[in-house]
Order: sequence, then structure tokens, then C-alpha cells
Amino acid sequence: MKAGAIDHTEQTAELVSAYVTNNSVPMSELPALIASTHAALTGLGRSGAPATPEVEKPTPAQIRKSITHEALISFEDGKPYKTLKRHLAKLGLTPEAYREKWGLPRDYPTTAPSYSEQRSALARSSGLGSQRKKVATTTAEPAPPVAEMPKRAGRSRKAKDAAEA
Repeated sequence: MKAGAIDHTEQTAELVSAYVTNNSVPMSELPALIASTHAALTGLGRSGAPATPEVEKPTPAQIRKSITHEALISFEDGKPYKTLKRHLAKLGLTPEAYREKWGLPRDYPTTAPSYSEQRSALARSSGLGSQRKKVATTTAEPAPPVAEMPKRAGRSRKAKDAAEA
């Protein structure tokens, strides 16, 4: 055996003995416990299994069907959402990572069309965006000329300072 190699048999014996010391295990189940523990330990050392399983990329037809007028269907769980950002944040994904993971186009929406229309109508009805236009038109009109005020009669600053001193 190599000097730095891990002895799974020894580790299995230590783990099983510690488990059996604190738990009641029938004699008939002991060989199965040893075998499953050893298999788990040897499986940990293998790096053959990919860390993230490959997901099946949706077809263009599936992508089109996932965008409805009322909601977007998530490829993660198959549920409809008006906006995907909050759902993706719960899953630890950004919209860019979601698009990349599922092979979606860059212009894939994160908000349902009806929800976007509703928010747009609300913004228009509250006057958002129109205030700048009003300000721009009022500043474009020339201001009426202001008549100059006559100079006030009074002492000069030097005279005031001399009078106070």
C-alpha cells in the first residue's frame, strides 16, 4: 500500500465499532452495516462522479411554451411565476446563470408579459416619466424680464465700520 493511501478497512472498523457501541444493532444486520459503510468510504475517494449532474437542455418549442402571457414556467421546478428573479434567488441562481444552465437565449425574459404591462400601466397612470417633459417645456419658455431694483440709499460699509468703532 502507498504511504499516503487511506486504509478504508481500518476506517470502516473504527466507524462501525463506534456506531455499535452507542446503538443497538442485531447480529444479523452487522455484515450489511460493515459492507455499506465500506462501500460509502471507498465511494468518497472516487472523483469519477461529476459534482453537478448534466441537465437536459430544452428544445426551442419547450422554450416558447415556457413563456405564456400570464406567467413564465420555470425549468427548475415546472411551476408558473410572474417574475423569475425572486424564485431564482431562492435557488441561488442569477438570471444569467439560469439562462446558461438551461441553454436559454440571452433575451429570455425574467418577467411575464402581462406583469410587465400591468407595471407599465401603473407607472404611466402615476405620471412617472412625464414630469421631466413638463420641466423641460417650462424651462424652454423665456422668462419675463425683471426690472432692476434701484440702489438703496444708505451708508457705505466704511462709514458703518467707522461709526460702530
